[in-house]
Amino acid sequence: MPISLDSLLGPMPEALNLRARRNELLASNIANADTPNYKARDIDFRAVMRNAGDEQLKLASTQSGHISTSADTYAGIPLKYRVPAQPSMDGNTVDMQQEQAEFSSNSVMYQTTLEFLGRKFSGIKSTLRGE
Repeated sequence: MPISLDSLLGPMPEALNLRARRNELLASNIANADTPNYKARDIDFRAVMRNAGDEQLKLASTQSGHISTSADTYAGIPLKYRVPAQPSMDGNTVDMQQEQAEFSSNSVMYQTTLEFLGRKFSGIKSTLRGE
């Protein structure tokens, strides 16, 4: 019975991709901290990973008058909008301290996932060499 690389790596490649996408979103939030009416967005990492194997409901536009749902996704990943603790007068919902903390935390988790995958590949190489 052949063993696939996907089964050896598990959900780590998808987690790495999701962490990268989340970093892009958080960086965008930080970059738009002074943009009036900008709404801070984020990805619910746990929910997306929990549903990764499930068949997700896809919305389809069957008529030209249907509203597009593309604004609620980022690279096919469902987005959440932040509810600010203290809304700004210009409608911007970016809280710089929260965004920077989330970005730092996500960056550490990205590096951890990279290290995990690196060790997995090292183990696979050792196994193939017969070490």
